Amino acid sequence: MSDADFNRRPIKARSRAWAQKTAALLARSHVSANQISVASVLFAGIGAALLLWYPVTAGLLGCAIAIQGRLICNLFDGMVAVEGGKKSSLGQLYNEFPDRIADSMLIVSLGYAIERPWIGWLGALAAALTAYVRVFGGSLGLPQDFRGPMAKQHRMAILTAACVLGAIERASNGTRFALIAASWIIMIGALVTCVTRTRAIATQLRQGPS
Repeated sequence: MSDADFNRRPIKARSRAWAQKTAALLARSHVSANQISVASVLFAGIGAALLLWYPVTAGLLGCAIAIQGRLICNLFDGMVAVEGGKKSSLGQLYNEFPDRIADSMLIVSLGYAIERPWIGWLGALAAALTAYVRVFGGSLGLPQDFRGPMAKQHRMAILTAACVLGAIERASNGTRFALIAASWIIMIGALVTCVTRTRAIATQLRQGPS
């Protein structure tokens, strides 16, 4: 397995026929992998705006769709770059920075949506730190560690589910317990993920080169 394989987030959907066909189509087009990465931020921005300014049933469902749009972009940017042969010299920057922006916008907006901004800001900081710990491990020559319990795909799954449940909740009784629960789960889970990844790095460093 190559170094690139070790440092690439494992995503089961890459092996699906629909994903491979779509990625091949994108690779043959004029769309670059970096442009797809930027598009993920646009989807996240739409979702964040809906959470901030339109947290009603339709807005929450729209946010859930926008989050999935962001994740689809995260799937295809790597596939177009690697399998599609469209790697660029700036690919590593576009692979990381848009994710941090997208995560922060969505998680901070969630905090404001439940009128607890500090949870959103702390959750966004913890989410960014999970990536920092992962990349730091890579800088030490270790395979980048994408373990949870609250990696990016887990955070977005929780937030998507919370938006869908929150939309039902909002329509039925006007409460927002699903969003509140999601904010706490994301914040605490991301902090725990920082610990689990750091402990894994420490264990590998103690063991030395295999």
